[in-house]
Amino acid sequence: MKRIDPASARTSLERGAFLILLAILTVAFAWVVWPFYGAVFWGAVLAILFEPVYTRLLARMRGRRNLAALATLGIILVIVILPLALISVSLVQEAAGVYRRVKSGELDFGNYFAQILAAMPAWASGLLERVGIEDLAGLQAKLSAAITQRGQALAGSAFDVGQNALDLVVAFVIAMYLLFFLLRDGAELAADVRAAIPLAPAPKARLVERFTTVIRATVKGNVLVAVAQGALGGLAFWVLGVHAPILWAVIMGFLSLLPAIGAALIWGPVAIYFLATGHVGAGIGLTLFGVFVIGLIDNVLRPILVGKDTELPDYVVLISTVGGLAIIGINGFVIGPLVAAMFVSAWQLLTAERARAQSESA
Repeated sequence: MKRIDPASARTSLERGAFLILLAILTVAFAWVVWPFYGAVFWGAVLAILFEPVYTRLLARMRGRRNLAALATLGIILVIVILPLALISVSLVQEAAGVYRRVKSGELDFGNYFAQILAAMPAWASGLLERVGIEDLAGLQAKLSAAITQRGQALAGSAFDVGQNALDLVVAFVIAMYLLFFLLRDGAELAADVRAAIPLAPAPKARLVERFTTVIRATVKGNVLVAVAQGALGGLAFWVLGVHAPILWAVIMGFLSLLPAIGAALIWGPVAIYFLATGHVGAGIGLTLFGVFVIGLIDNVLRPILVGKDTELPDYVVLISTVGGLAIIGINGFVIGPLVAAMFVSAWQLLTAERARAQSESA
C-alpha cells in the first residue's frame, strides 16, 4: 500500500481551501460591484482607448502622472462626454414632445399603418389573402394597437431617462473617478493582472493583446458607424420634415449596432409610408439615400474598422454583436465580439500548442 505523506496532504488541503476562499471572495466582489458594472466597464474601456493619448501627454509633461491623467480626462470630457450630454438633452426634449403627442392621440402610429393598408394595390391585398391573411380589418386593428403601444412605451422609456438623472450622475462620477486612476496607474495594474493569470508567457501575451485590440476596434468601429448612420439618417428626416429628427437619429444610431439591418428598421418603414401616402419623390429619395449612403457606410466602414482588427469574419461579428445585445443590453455590442475573439484566439492557441507538441514528438 502506498504511503501518504502527511505534509503533502496538508499542503494540498490548504491549497484547495485557499482556492475555494479565492472563488468565494471573487464572486462576492463581483456581486458588490455589479450595481455599477456599466460605469466600471466603460471607465475601463475609455482607459484602454485613450491610453495612447495619456502616454503622449505623460512624455510631454516629463513624467507627471497626475497632471497627464487630468489632462487626458479633460480631453475625454470635451470630445466624448460633452457632445453626449448635449445630444442627450435634445433627445429628452424631443422624446418628451413625442410622448405628449402619442398620449394625446395627435401622433397615432395605428393611423399611419391604416393609411399604408388603404393605399395598397389590389395585387398586394390579394397576395395577403392568398397567404391566409383574409381579415385585413382585424389585422389592421391588432397591428395598430401593437404599434401604438410600442410607440408609447418607446417614448415613455426615453422620457424616463430624464427622470433617472440621479442614477446617471452617480454612474458618471464613478466612471470618471475610476478612469482617472486607471489612466494614472494602468500600467502597474495591467502588469499585476498579467502576473496573476496562470498561463505561459506566450499565450498570456497573445490573449492580453487580443483583449485590448478587440475592445479598441469594436468601440471605435461601431461608434463611428453608429454616429455616421444616425447623423445621416437624422439629416434625411429633417430635410423631409419628419417630426423629432434627433430622436430618430439616436434610435438609428443605436440600431446600427446591428450590422446590415439596423438603421433600415427606422428609415425603411418611413420610406414605405411616404410611398403609400402619395409622397413618391420623398419615398424614392429616402430609399435611395438609405440604400446607397446609409447602407454603404455599414457595408464599407464596419468590415474595415471592426472585422479587420478583430480578425473575425463578418458573420461572427454579426452573430456575436446581436447575441451580446440580446443577453447583456447596450454593453453587449462590445462584450459580444470580445468574447467571440477571445474564444477564437484560445482555440487557435490550443491548436498551435498541439501542433508544436506533435512536431516535437515526431
